[in-house]
Amino acid sequence: MKQPRRHSTTKGFSRAVSLMQTRIRKASEGRGFSQTRLLTHWEEIVGQDTARIATPVNISYSKGGMGATLVILTTGSQAPMLEMQKEQIREKVNACYGYRAIARVKITQTAPVGFADGRVAFTPAPQKTKIIDAAVKESAKSMAAPCQSDALREALETLARNVLSKNKP
Repeated sequence: MKQPRRHSTTKGFSRAVSLMQTRIRKASEGRGFSQTRLLTHWEEIVGQDTARIATPVNISYSKGGMGATLVILTTGSQAPMLEMQKEQIREKVNACYGYRAIARVKITQTAPVGFADGRVAFTPAPQKTKIIDAAVKESAKSMAAPCQSDALREALETLARNVLSKNKP
């Protein structure tokens, strides 16, 4: 008996996560992370305060295979605070793995600015605000004026401002 043909619901498209999953896994395994959960959910695992000042860099396993060492990167001024929290961090990470995967936590310090490899950016840089010329604002307003809908007019005006204020080479 012939099986009915199954039709694809994705129409040949793949989810972005499935395309990148193998590459992300290879990159994280190269640094010792067998599961990417520790990297992707770091803030949820250790808490927002700790995640703001530290980030996991490496997990190294000893030759005997009994317990790994988690290396955490932080700035020099935050290292003493993290040093006191090492045991809590280890317990939280082991709770994430579900077993005692991490035996030791090692803290590595870096300068907040300067060294090319040692730059630390735990928080995103603040966004710069653009100063838009009055002529550009007026031109954008006149372009969007014929539109009847207020919401659409505002969106078109914003788009026109962004396009007109973009620096041209």
